[in-house]
Amino acid sequence: MQTHLLLPTRTISPLSNGCAATASASSPWMAARLRRLPSGLQSVTGRGKFSLAAISLDEYLPMRSTEVKNRTSTGDITSLRLITAVKTPYLPDGRFDLEAYDSHINMQIEGGAEGVIVGGTTGEGHLMSWDEHIMLIGHTVNCFGTRIKVIGNTGSNSTREAVHATEQGFAVGMHAALHINPYYGKTSIEGMVSHFVAVLPMGPTIIYNVPSRTAQDIPPEVIVAISRYPNMAGVKECVGHERVKHYTDKGIAIWSGNDDECHDSRWKYGATGVISVASNLVPGLMHSLMYEGENAALNEKLLPLMKWLFCQPNPTALNTALAQLGVARPVFRLPYVPLPLEKRIEFVSIVEAIGREKFVGQKEVRILDDDDFVLISRY
Repeated sequence: MQTHLLLPTRTISPLSNGCAATASASSPWMAARLRRLPSGLQSVTGRGKFSLAAISLDEYLPMRSTEVKNRTSTGDITSLRLITAVKTPYLPDGRFDLEAYDSHINMQIEGGAEGVIVGGTTGEGHLMSWDEHIMLIGHTVNCFGTRIKVIGNTGSNSTREAVHATEQGFAVGMHAALHINPYYGKTSIEGMVSHFVAVLPMGPTIIYNVPSRTAQDIPPEVIVAISRYPNMAGVKECVGHERVKHYTDKGIAIWSGNDDECHDSRWKYGATGVISVASNLVPGLMHSLMYEGENAALNEKLLPLMKWLFCQPNPTALNTALAQLGVARPVFRLPYVPLPLEKRIEFVSIVEAIGREKFVGQKEVRILDDDDFVLISRY
């Protein structure tokens, strides 16, 4: 027996934070972005009288109210001043060294970091399989999720991969996602907006703009277009102070992506805080830099360390530093290799100038020999 059910036309809005709602297409652009569920006669075959809902496969089902209450709010993310782009340490066979990782996260929490980026550029997410990536996000949430905000880097140059990884990241409990613009292949302005719109409904999201790595700037028109979405937490911005001020004047939360600019971005240009590489090494000092008002003297003291950390593409220097501090094993996944000897010697001098007690770890800093490092090409 065949039963016919007439369904009214409904619209799922990406502005609804994952919940079904009637959308108001107030602009041609938004009208084009919102898709209507099919309406008309839908057939159900079988002995029962249960109807099948007509749902577009690329839309999102509404969450129950209890699920909404248990989700991290965007406001919980925009309040964070110090977020560490955390390093991923390895065992000699190239697997994750979770014991060293857990110790490092604990030191970040004790030093005042309020969030961690898991599997970002610094954490070498681009050298991980997605299984490794999601496992590390889930592990961090399981061990530390009540003490620090876990922000998973689930961005990709493929929208399909970004959507899938973000679904998995939120499924294992991450508090927010970090998303870069599509790199290498690049895309148009409209394509960039569409890429971000595809992931924004899932949960709080930080957009990451670093043209030096993607070869394409995310222009203000893109950020302004997606800033109306409730899950848009803000931007990790690496372009500079002028861009930071442009956004903060519009009320958009910004984290400096440049350690050497973060003090001025925070106190002179209105940035919320910093997503930091240096805080892997000196979280307490970076916390002071973000919380205790303008402190030009402390900023000057840290600048040699910040500049040393980027003497080669990140995370080459950070990996070398953590190995010399005894916080991580001197194991590198290729294509990263340790800094040359003269730079390793320079790091020891920087540590002595700032004070060993300000850095993570308990061991004495030492100069490692070339033979101390293990380079892994297959893992």
